[in-house]
Amino acid sequence: MDDHTTTLRQSEPWWRFPWVWMVMAGPALVVIASFVTLWLALRTPDPVVAADYYRRGIEINRTLADKKLMPALAGRNHAATPDADVPAPRR
Repeated sequence: MDDHTTTLRQSEPWWRFPWVWMVMAGPALVVIASFVTLWLALRTPDPVVAADYYRRGIEINRTLADKKLMPALAGRNHAATPDADVPAPRR
């Protein structure tokens, strides 16, 4: 009886096997998703935020660099302060 079912199973067309559809479903979904992504990209272009974006970016980088140096500048200024100018601690 096993031999008979095996013979019938092998003679069925390929689309009757559920594993074939499961294997093909992953790549098919990726292809569909790529076309949806392409459609979204073409439908809604990315506008430039500002015409002078480069100058604004440089200004932001300068302010971030200045903030990064703040602890070092405070330490340098404290080390350069004469002892007479430092207030005495409260007791």
